[in-house]
Amino acid sequence: MPELPEVETTKRGLKLLIVSQVVNQVVLYRDNLRWEIPKHLPTTLANQAVNAVERRGKYLLIKFNAGMLIIHLGMSGSVKVVDSTVPLKKHDHFELVFTNGKCMRLNDPRRFGAVLFSMDNTHSLLDNLGVEPLEVLFDEQYLYGKSHKKQQNIKAFIMDSKVVVGVGNIYACESLYKAGINPKRQAGSVSKKRYTHLTQCIKDILTQAIKAGGTTLQDFSSVDGKPGYFAQTLSVYGRENENCTQCRSKIARIIQNQRSTFYCPSCQT
Repeated sequence: MPELPEVETTKRGLKLLIVSQVVNQVVLYRDNLRWEIPKHLPTTLANQAVNAVERRGKYLLIKFNAGMLIIHLGMSGSVKVVDSTVPLKKHDHFELVFTNGKCMRLNDPRRFGAVLFSMDNTHSLLDNLGVEPLEVLFDEQYLYGKSHKKQQNIKAFIMDSKVVVGVGNIYACESLYKAGINPKRQAGSVSKKRYTHLTQCIKDILTQAIKAGGTTLQDFSSVDGKPGYFAQTLSVYGRENENCTQCRSKIARIIQNQRSTFYCPSCQT
């Protein structure tokens, strides 16, 4: 599933390629993804220029004078910018065609993504999101303060988008490994000192992943079609029964909240 680094990588690519471009045509190749795609988009966005491309959590926000296009990549989605003459690929579901001959296409094989629109630049999906992990509000005090009396496991806690956005499964596993914290520990039982270290580890892991262009495991690639290279540096995720790079113990896999968790039972306490 595309997580914060993959969406941030996509956002940065789109900013370079579509800001100030004018929409010539909007094409809906299906009526719905996770939710119905607004049928008014071909009319609403005609002749509209892209003012900005932003990200909030895992949502891409493409802003026009008429409002804000909201795109979520779901479990398998990716966005590409190509010449409008390039043939469609299977699972291309939505397209913005620009007057410069380029087009932005959303490809989503599993169709868990979303294309939505807000005329006032707000949306209920964005209202209750937590802080951004790479911004100043996510400081050494934040996680510890939010963890008071929390009985859920710490991995689920840092993946809760109402607490902090964008720390998906891959990066939660990697951050907890770097911080030396067992993912089975109750969030409320972790000390302030360890939360301070974990906060910095989350920032470091996400920053490294963004620099690497995200993580390509199956479907994700950036707007120019390149894969993300962070997968080459993963310490625990997807490495069940392989040796820990620090202590040579075997990496373990357990299921937490219906997701695979990878960790080192020796290094993470």
